[in-house]
Amino acid sequence: MISKVVSLLDAFGTDSPELSLGDLARITGLPVSTTYRLATELVDWGGLERADGTGYRIGMRMWELGTLAARGGTLRDVALPFMQDLYEATHENVHLAVRDHLEALYVDTIAGRESVPVRSRRGGRLPLHATGVGKVLLAHAPPEVLAAVLEAGLRRYTPYTVVTPGHLRRALADVRRTGVAFAREEMSLGSASVAAPVVGEGGTVVAALAVVRRSGSVDLRRLALAVRTAAISTSRALQQPGPLVTLR
Repeated sequence: MISKVVSLLDAFGTDSPELSLGDLARITGLPVSTTYRLATELVDWGGLERADGTGYRIGMRMWELGTLAARGGTLRDVALPFMQDLYEATHENVHLAVRDHLEALYVDTIAGRESVPVRSRRGGRLPLHATGVGKVLLAHAPPEVLAAVLEAGLRRYTPYTVVTPGHLRRALADVRRTGVAFAREEMSLGSASVAAPVVGEGGTVVAALAVVRRSGSVDLRRLALAVRTAAISTSRALQQPGPLVTLR
């Protein structure tokens, strides 16, 4: 039963925030009658809510539960002041992400009205090999994570996406050597990012902080110092003793 409920919730995504009963049955492979019964129970509980017409969308109860996730919430609380400082210094998109399996999970984002449009969003996921934060997280992940990413295949999102294993390995070595990662139009044309690692207790990289802006408008290396400073400040705050900065 739990797996069926999870499959219903997993059917929703960035490209499918609202789904009809038929869509849910088709995506999950469940009978329409079962889909309707589970969806009705989820609506009653608050996990789903009715959209306009006959559709469904994720309900506020799921958001409430999500805010209780200690890993993302604690990290976001500690990092937010430094993210705000970074935004004030650059007036560009600021992203905070962690690695979740083979993807970069965006814990928080700050964007201005004049910032370049981006594909990332709070709670969204993007590939590790094609994003600045992803490269930081992949560079500091166990070797088996890189092996799994390569085995899954490096999808090309733009003509500039790194899709050869050798090129990616060299890029990750540069990240470990310099402390910053660059992604120039690899995820979306017209945007580029610079990212740096956030280090928790024991010297483990727990997250990545990045600025994303229009490509070609400024040398990203000029932003690297500001991003590194914000990431180092976040790391120091995380490593301070106390319940607010303990990652669980």
